[in-house]
Amino acid sequence: MTTMYVTYAGNADTPFDREHWIDVHFPLVRECWGPYGLERLAGFFPQGDGGGLIAIATCVFRDKAAMEAALASPETARVMADVDLVTAVKPQRSLAAPL
Repeated sequence: MTTMYVTYAGNADTPFDREHWIDVHFPLVRECWGPYGLERLAGFFPQGDGGGLIAIATCVFRDKAAMEAALASPETARVMADVDLVTAVKPQRSLAAPL
């Protein structure tokens, strides 16, 4: 398995449509990347000061090749276009360190 973190930086004043992210964006991500090997998807909203983070998504893929195929797919344009409806913040991607 390969876990990709998608993080959104900001503060309490940064616009971020939580309902759209969970209710619309996540189903879209599952639809677009599921066929490429996305196995699980979850979203979190840090409490407290959040260290400058306003939201974190974990995308668990079958393996690194599946993640790379999903990111390179034409469907990724739909995923990224929908991010613009959630927030003006550009998400950052990172990989979980292997255990």
